[in-house]
Amino acid sequence: MIAENIQNIKAQIAKAAIKVGRHPEEIKLVAVSKRFPASKITEAYDAGQTLFGENYIQEVHAKRDQVPPQVVFHFIGHLQSNKAKIAAATCDMVETIDGLKLGKILNNHLQTLNRKMDILVQVNIGNDANKAGVAESGAEELLRHLNQLPMIRVCGLMTMPPLEEDPELSRPYFQNLRNLAEKLMKEGLFPSVLKPELSMGMSSDFHIAIEEGATIVRVGTAIFGNRGAIK
Repeated sequence: MIAENIQNIKAQIAKAAIKVGRHPEEIKLVAVSKRFPASKITEAYDAGQTLFGENYIQEVHAKRDQVPPQVVFHFIGHLQSNKAKIAAATCDMVETIDGLKLGKILNNHLQTLNRKMDILVQVNIGNDANKAGVAESGAEELLRHLNQLPMIRVCGLMTMPPLEEDPELSRPYFQNLRNLAEKLMKEGLFPSVLKPELSMGMSSDFHIAIEEGATIVRVGTAIFGNRGAIK
């Protein structure tokens, strides 16, 4: 079932990309595996999926040694400063850096490990009080400071727009994030990449996000089904 779901999602990604003249290969699928056991990650990996997203750092820590070493973990939840040490050791990318303090703490742990890490800056593009992320107006200054930290590479932006029943209502937020990324790119604030990553879009609206420039989409329910407890 998981293998079929992954193929179905990849087909939808390709359809959305081709619709707007993009190459499907430009878009990375992150399978959101929070609250699913490591066995489900392995099943998805066996079906060709390598990127996985986790919201709770304790889960990454628990699953890291239970899945194939080639599995790539993106941390997509709110990262507490006191958990940054675990993230530095177990994650391949943190998509949710939203402040300089957190960036510095992560950088310090990475220095101890002599390890570099790709990160995304989370932007609260909809000024949603229920969502984390730096305000759009503060993104430029944050990137300027983060780019001074030697062990992290700022590779793009991530957002979670306000929850809407109609996926089409998310489109303006995705457009705004793309426009912000283009502006910051012109300012030279993504020195590590030729083109910034845009992580936006989930199970209900990833097709809209792709039409608006997403390079990373985060899909969980449509791959793994309803959330369960780790067994």
